Amino acid sequence: MEVQGKVKMVGETQTFGSNGFRKRELVVTTEEQYPQHIMVEFVQDKCDLLNGYNVGQAVKVSINLRGREWVNPQGETKYFNSIQGWRIENLQAAAPDASAGGVPPVAPAQAFEPADNLNEEDHDDLPF
Repeated sequence: MEVQGKVKMVGETQTFGSNGFRKRELVVTTEEQYPQHIMVEFVQDKCDLLNGYNVGQAVKVSINLRGREWVNPQGETKYFNSIQGWRIENLQAAAPDASAGGVPPVAPAQAFEPADNLNEEDHDDLPF
C-alpha cells in the first residue's frame, strides 16, 4: 500500500528498551478534498530512510498495516493498529534538462496566435 502527500512532520529517532529498539515517526498530509494527517512509523534500520526529508516535501510512502492483540491485567482483549513505512520516495523531481533527453518546456498559451479562420460549417469526416 502507499500514501502520497506532503511531509508535515519528521520526528527524531527514539530508542526503547535494553535491546535498542528504534522508532521514528513521519506525518504525511494527503492532498485531497478532505486532507488526512497520516502518521507512519519507521522502525529499526528503516529509521534512516527519513534522513534528508523535510517539511513540505511531496512524498510517496510504501506502507504495511500492522495489527496486534493485547490482553490487559483485567483480562480484557484490546486491539491496536499501526502503519509501518518501509520505503519513501521524493515526488519533487528535478527540472528536466533538455541536454539529458528531457522534454523542453512548452511556451505559454499567450505566445500562440488565435485561430481566426475557423469554419464551423465544415463537416468532420472522422468516424467518432
